[in-house]
Amino acid sequence: MVEKKSELRRTRSRRAKLVKLKARLAKAKSNSERDQILKRIHRISPWWKPAPAAAAK
Repeated sequence: MVEKKSELRRTRSRRAKLVKLKARLAKAKSNSERDQILKRIHRISPWWKPAPAAAAK
């Protein structure tokens, strides 16, 4: 049971970090800032990909 609790705590903290980083990514203005945030996101979740932009009409 202790292992499950520690695993849940790890997962929840990882999720909270990703939420914060995704918010920062949305507000990022320069490309270097975006790259830095993307590196941090990929360190936490290697398979994460940004949502595809809406199709241009």
